[in-house]
Amino acid sequence: MHKRSPAVQLDRAIDAMLVALRPETERHTSPALAQLMPIARALSLLPRPDFKLALKSDLQRRSSMTESAARTQVSSGTAHFRRPGFSNIAPYFLVNGASKFLDFLISAFEATEHIRVPRPDGSIMHAEVAIGDSDVIELADANEQYPPRAMATHLYVPDADATFARALQSGAIAIYSPSDEHPSGDRWGAVRDPFGNVWYIATPRGWEPGPEGLRAVQPYLHLRDAHNLIPFVEAALGAEVLGIHKSPEGLVMHATISIANATLEIDEVRGETLPTPAYLHVYVPDTDALYAQALRAGATGVTPPSDAPYGDRTATVKDPFGNTWFLATYRGANQIKP
Repeated sequence: MHKRSPAVQLDRAIDAMLVALRPETERHTSPALAQLMPIARALSLLPRPDFKLALKSDLQRRSSMTESAARTQVSSGTAHFRRPGFSNIAPYFLVNGASKFLDFLISAFEATEHIRVPRPDGSIMHAEVAIGDSDVIELADANEQYPPRAMATHLYVPDADATFARALQSGAIAIYSPSDEHPSGDRWGAVRDPFGNVWYIATPRGWEPGPEGLRAVQPYLHLRDAHNLIPFVEAALGAEVLGIHKSPEGLVMHATISIANATLEIDEVRGETLPTPAYLHVYVPDTDALYAQALRAGATGVTPPSDAPYGDRTATVKDPFGNTWFLATYRGANQIKP
């Protein structure tokens, strides 16, 4: 019998629990699932249906993050399509005043500057910083082709309160202070930086990251008709949904999506929240194949595949939701042009 993934095992167990059935016994239960189920059994007795849905979504998210990290760890020896040290889907910030934005990232989030490529006029053509052990954020000064966009990003940090305080001291505005009341169960706060970007600042509560450490940076897309993005990225980019929580009306309240073993999060815009189209840089096994696949799935080509002087095979597409995807395949240091 084919062994079910931990995410599928968890989904079946939670579904059975919430309708008062005895979960089917799995012959090869995931260790992560075994750790999470006692918590789920205790909390599932709470009466609120919305809490049960949030609980199920959160456990799916945590299990899927563990599963994704494990897959990344197993495949890291063969994932030669990534530039060394670039393991996440990187949010690419195009802002007016990129130098000041870079200073903000360093001050607020203790980012480490790795690359800064200036233009002759002093503006930034491209820069990279790392947050956490290795997760990359990219940035540049906006231009006519790529205008500024206010984006949303989810950060996992060791101390949400300390990071929140540093962000305010660095010029951010509080949206809400860190608390333990977030549906995920994590300690969670949010700020808006001086450039209009939203940062969700969280520290895990009640679960421990795997041996590979915490995924510090994840793009977070607020979308209209978010459920329609899922079949698009599945068809265009070979994406996999790791965990999804929908409202009774079918709206996506939260979903975690993996592309080439790197993740992003999405949800449906609600209340006063506006859609946040993003610039996203993702390494894929074959840029040419994914570019053609994305166009067949409904994306618009921005720049066709070509060899970049820094050793990547690159292309750019824009999806029907307004997000711009910078696709790249690392071709090796010997492909770097002087």
